[in-house]
Amino acid sequence: MIDYAVVALSRAQFALTALYHFLFVPLTLGLSMILVIMESVYVMTGREIWKRMTRFWGVLFGINFAMGVATGITMEFQFGTNWAYYSHYVGDIFGTPLALEGAMAFFLESTMVGLFFFGWDRISRVAHLIVTACVALGSSLSALWILVANAWMQYPVGAGFNYRTMRMELLSFKTVFFNPVAQAKFVHTVAAGYVVGSVFVLAVSAWYLLQGRNVEIARRSMAVAASFGLACVLSVVVLGDESGYVAGENQKMKVAAIEAEWHTQKPPAKFTLFGIPDLKEHVTHDEIDVPWALGLIATRSTDKPVLGIYDLVAANRVKIASGAEAYATLKALRANPEDAALRARFAAHQADLGYGLLLLRYVPDPAAATPQQIEAAAWSTVPNVLVLFWSFRMMVGIGLFLIALFATAFYLASRHVVTQNRWFLRVAFWSLPLPWIAAELGWVVAEYGRQPWAIDGVLPTFLGASPVPATEVWLSLIGFAVFYSALAVVDVFLLVRTIRRGPDGLGFWPPERPQPADPHEPAAVTARAGH
Repeated sequence: MIDYAVVALSRAQFALTALYHFLFVPLTLGLSMILVIMESVYVMTGREIWKRMTRFWGVLFGINFAMGVATGITMEFQFGTNWAYYSHYVGDIFGTPLALEGAMAFFLESTMVGLFFFGWDRISRVAHLIVTACVALGSSLSALWILVANAWMQYPVGAGFNYRTMRMELLSFKTVFFNPVAQAKFVHTVAAGYVVGSVFVLAVSAWYLLQGRNVEIARRSMAVAASFGLACVLSVVVLGDESGYVAGENQKMKVAAIEAEWHTQKPPAKFTLFGIPDLKEHVTHDEIDVPWALGLIATRSTDKPVLGIYDLVAANRVKIASGAEAYATLKALRANPEDAALRARFAAHQADLGYGLLLLRYVPDPAAATPQQIEAAAWSTVPNVLVLFWSFRMMVGIGLFLIALFATAFYLASRHVVTQNRWFLRVAFWSLPLPWIAAELGWVVAEYGRQPWAIDGVLPTFLGASPVPATEVWLSLIGFAVFYSALAVVDVFLLVRTIRRGPDGLGFWPPERPQPADPHEPAAVTARAGH
């Protein structure tokens, strides 16, 4: 008997830990690459100020990295504690990239982080730059393998169901790795992380310039963040378009829900800039549309339709009926596994088995489902349209603002007039939380848009949860909320304290003092003459 309260609590706990963890991941990705840029300038020019910049931003990177590790480890344990059947059913496929992430990426990153902090005076400049580059590489590899695993949940390829073991098994690791969803998600997520790091450096540098402190370091840091951030935020737009196309090919229901497209439009489909989705009437009120835009994004054509929710539900209705047949045949095949006729019959419906499992929410035996229960299961494949619709538009809105922010920063920095525009420095400083909000909304769109599936089309979420008492999940959920909140407070405290101290407060070098004017300098002579 499935306890749906436990399922809801387990989902809430995983969402809490994932969203907390993703507060640290993008900043780690972004700062690691910015450190490579700054240290490369130091190695090429030998100018000490670039070394100071690298070490200062490196301390902030280290604080964030430690918190990311602390919040990330617990997530993988939840697959065993809260999602035991999920781990049993798809562990052969899902566990492989996670194991590679630990062996290939995390160990590399963790080892090189130590060398980054303690190797400044022990290895050569070039060797230390290589270490810094390995830290950035480890961060990106870690993101790659985790996103390969996540992409398989969105678009399961390279695997098949074995009726003898009653589990999904890996058939082609190459297919899993080169999953088009994985490739699109990786480049989009990493570019978004670079934007987060760039905004962080931009905002902190703006604060220093407003305070009149560490001006030389802040000016140079802002120039790096402005140029790197502008390139990355534009990349996010391009790569987001690619993600939209991939989703239009492989996750049609998610795209329809994001657009609140209840009915299939005549191609090319319009994009809804604004509207008010009505979940009861299945219409969107007060629409403001951009003609052709959705069709071009989702299909890269002017003649292919973007299917609406009603048509997709109708297609899923057929798949659910086929899945019920697969479920009934599987029961018979388990009793007589060598029956060739049953094997052929199961093979004909096997691809829809996951849709048949959706009926277990409404009836103990999917083969006995009524038309009304099949209809309810078909509509259960529609995620929450309201949440996806507004989350996506808020994310895009923030992205457009950040493009304007970086473009302005790049223009002012290139003309060396940043310090003369205090209005911009204030805007840059108060923009600090925006990329995190956009990143979290992106994960809401990606993960909430997959519901009701843990593995799209293969395993419903409600079947993946562990059969544990609700009280235990409540206790662990509260514990995680308290512990992670404490970690967030500690992280913010350490970051703010380090920023307030500034580069001179790190103890790596003596604080800079104003140098007395040379009496032979023209400016000094002129000043004396004035007296």
